[in-house]
Parts: sequence; structure tokens; C-alpha cells
Amino acid sequence: MGLLPLTYRRPAYIDAESIMKGSQSSLESARSSGEKSAGSEDSLVAASLAAGVPPELSFDRIIRGATCPPCTLRDFMNYLVYVERSPENLQFFLWYRDYVQRFSEAKTADVALAPPWTKEMEEEADMRFQKEQAEKLRKEVKTPALAIFKGSDFEKAEDTQKVEFDSFSASPLDSAKSEVVSEYVDSYVTSYRSQANDAFVNAGIKVPFTIQPFRHEIDRVIATYIMDGAPRQLNLADREQKAVLMALAYTTHPSAFREAARMAESMLRRQAHPNFVRWSICNGNRARVVFARSLGVGLIVASTAVAIILTLSRLGRGYRAFAAIGWVLGISTLIAAWKGMCVVLHGLHHRHVRPWELFGDENGEDPLKQSFDSFGTTNSYEEEPWVLRYESRNIVRKIFDREVWIEEPALRQIQDTIFVQSLLGALVLSGILTVIFVCLPGGNLF
Repeated sequence: MGLLPLTYRRPAYIDAESIMKGSQSSLESARSSGEKSAGSEDSLVAASLAAGVPPELSFDRIIRGATCPPCTLRDFMNYLVYVERSPENLQFFLWYRDYVQRFSEAKTADVALAPPWTKEMEEEADMRFQKEQAEKLRKEVKTPALAIFKGSDFEKAEDTQKVEFDSFSASPLDSAKSEVVSEYVDSYVTSYRSQANDAFVNAGIKVPFTIQPFRHEIDRVIATYIMDGAPRQLNLADREQKAVLMALAYTTHPSAFREAARMAESMLRRQAHPNFVRWSICNGNRARVVFARSLGVGLIVASTAVAIILTLSRLGRGYRAFAAIGWVLGISTLIAAWKGMCVVLHGLHHRHVRPWELFGDENGEDPLKQSFDSFGTTNSYEEEPWVLRYESRNIVRKIFDREVWIEEPALRQIQDTIFVQSLLGALVLSGILTVIFVCLPGGNLF
């Protein structure tokens, strides 16, 4: 494969919060204009391609498994688990894609009990949420007015009435019943059904019809991704969370997840995927990149010192041009390292083995196995054995860690382009420095 245009720029790092705000506004406009999700997906693809991601490394190709290491779906999940520490969007997206297929292929009679969640229903749920928010805001506005009577006889009278009412309504029998119910709930709270029901109740939604198809799986999804405090809770706004719960209270059809799936895919395409490609371009670990930067700075400083010495000497002006060799090497190394690349590793088209790959291979274990499970515990890796083992390594061993061949041609193409850009930049800057030193009058000091 040839080089990319020399004007190519690797993807810029994208902050999740900025994407969340942009996604909220774009989804609101799409909802108001009645656009379909397919149209928004086309715009997301165009945006990712314009952000420095070549078509060969597009989000859809990675999801389909049409890429090679280190840009596979497994590597993408690795990045989200160990670098961004937010794999829940990809985990939910993969489950949802599989669920859509399984639901469409289901031939059982109970599928008729789960009708689609239509756009009209979604708009009605959104209007209901806005109405509830407006009522809540009006109550909050009225509350400060009651503070005027604080400490007065009116407040005491109100408290007395409240106590009398509470003592009248709360009988010992009711207290005993509440204790029994509490014990029962505590004993059953570990089940997904109980957690899902709690989520519906807390949102002010009636507990749904329970014999719809896949209802048990939907309860697990709610307990894992949707409800507050879920181990893999999606970053949904209050309106979106309640809209999803209202839809799931009505049906188990995949369309009930429209809001959550749209937000998760938007975050993956706009933020996680470009950041993953940017990270994959780096062929060395942090210790190696810092070492390469230091080496580049050292070569530049040494070459500059040589040029100064030659300028102050009695040697001819032409000898000063020899400093350009060190400048070219140092500046090109520094520019490449600034973009996360080591030119030595690039010359071999190698990359360092990631720490989780390194120790996972040694032990014959797969530390990423649970990450591809649709349902599981919180996404954390701090307790994995490789963490302490890698941190205990000395800096020299980290710099010269084990290397592997980069199999993905598109990634090698990007790295070749960045290397050529670094070399051209080094030639230009070195040429300018050479001209400056050659033009300076000699010192004739020794």
C-alpha cells in the first residue's frame, strides 16, 4: 500500500464530555425533524473518516472483524478496558446487535406480546417527562416561600398536625408489616427481577407484564446497564434513562432500546473509535516513547554544540554542515516520538506487546475473557495479576520490551506517512539551522 497524503493528520484526542453534549443536541434535532437512525449513522461514518481514520480502519470494519492486529475488535475492547476504562458502551452495543438478530429470528408465539416501541410513543414519553420536570420545578420554586414561616407558630402548628396524622395512620400492625416486607425485599434484592422492578418503581413506572419474550434477559440488561448504580451503567441522561425504562415497561422489542443504542453507538463512533486509532498508531510503550523523545532532544543539543564549536574554530564554513546529520536524526526522532512512534520500531514495523498481552500469554490465561461477556461485574482490572508484575519491572526492561509484527496494512501505511512527514520536517528545520550557522562569521578562536 502507498502513502497517505502528506497533509494527513492522525486523529485528535476527543473528550467524552464534549461528544456527550454534541450527541445530545444532534439527537434532539434528529428527533424533532423525524430523521431515521440510518441517516445519522451515515453522518457519523463521514465524521470519523474526516477525523483522520482511513476507510480500512473504519468502525464498521473493526466490528465486523475485517481488520488485523493491533486493530481488531479484541484490541478495541482491550483499549476500552485498560486505557479509556469505559467498555460498557461497546459491551452494550455488541449485546444489542446480537439481541436484535435473536429477536427477529424468534418464532415462538409469545413474540406477539412484544409490539414495537414506535416514534409516537417515544415522543409521548418525552412530553410526559418534560411535564413532570416542569411540575417538579414549580414545586421547588414554591418551597422557599415556606421558609418565611420557619420558627413561627404556623410552622409549629403544621408540625403538630403532621405528627398527629402520622401517629393516626401508622399503626403497630403496619409497622410489623413493613418490617416483614423489608426483610423479604432484602432477601430477594440480589435477583435481576427485583433490581429491575426497583428501577421501574424509582422512576415512577408501573412494573411491566412479565410473560413477554426475553423478559428475564431484559431484567438483566436493566440491572447491568440501565438502572442507577448498575455495574456497567451507561452514561444516559435522566430523560433518556426514563424513556428507556418506560419503553421496557411496555415491551421487550429491540426498539425499546432505541435511545440507549443510539447514544452508545454515537459515543463509540465519535469518541472511542477515533481515540482507539490514535492510540494504535503508537508503536511503543510510554517508557520507550519518553526514551525516544529524550534521544531526539539529546541529538539536537549535541549537534547544536558541534555546530557552535565548528563556528568558533578556524575550520572552513563547509565543516559546519556536518551538524545537519545529527539535526535530521534528532528532529525526525523527536517529531515521530511526539506522535507516539519510535523510529527504530517503525523501521522493523514492530510494536511493543501490551502489558496485559504479555503476562496473559505467559500464564496461558485470557484476561479479557470476561470483557466480552454481555453480563458481568464492574469493568475493573486493578486486581489482575499482571498489573503489579508490570509495575515492578525496571525502566530499562520496559524500554526494551518484547516486540511483535504489526499485521494491519492500513496501520503500517499511517505510520509510514507519519515517518515521512517527520523526515521532511527534519530536513526543512535542519536546512534552516545549517544555513544560519554556515552564514555566521567564524570565531577563529582555536
